[in-house]
Amino acid sequence: MIRRVGEVPRREQSYRLRPGAYAILPLKGRFLLTAQVMPESLDVQLPGGGIDPGESPLQALHREVIEEIGWRIARPRRLGAFRRFVFMPEYDLWAEKLCTVYVAHPVRQIAEPVEADHRTLVLSGTQALDALGNVGDRGFLMDYLSGA
Repeated sequence: MIRRVGEVPRREQSYRLRPGAYAILPLKGRFLLTAQVMPESLDVQLPGGGIDPGESPLQALHREVIEEIGWRIARPRRLGAFRRFVFMPEYDLWAEKLCTVYVAHPVRQIAEPVEADHRTLVLSGTQALDALGNVGDRGFLMDYLSGA
């Protein structure tokens, strides 16, 4: 059973399954995160995103991390998954996000973020827990920090 976090799905709303892969990226005692800058808000997230048709979760993870923060990663290890029901305004989509979370080693930055609305952040564990915008990301980072 995959744990649901966040808002309870609306009975009258249909949702499209949107699987994604995300990474905890420890870097010298801190963590690489992405901040999605929207006109009226800022959403701090674990780097990662949707898995495209024909793509494996690990292929998506490598692609999304480069797109969102410009880093190459190595040795991803699956930690688990959670799901949440959200409206994704950038896609005009009600989605059941199935989020698989990995921990990986950041190798090096090779570019600036490809996605114009993303900024790379490097935060301490405490700062990251305070900043992360969804309870699923926070839960996995909290477990990682506690050694669980």
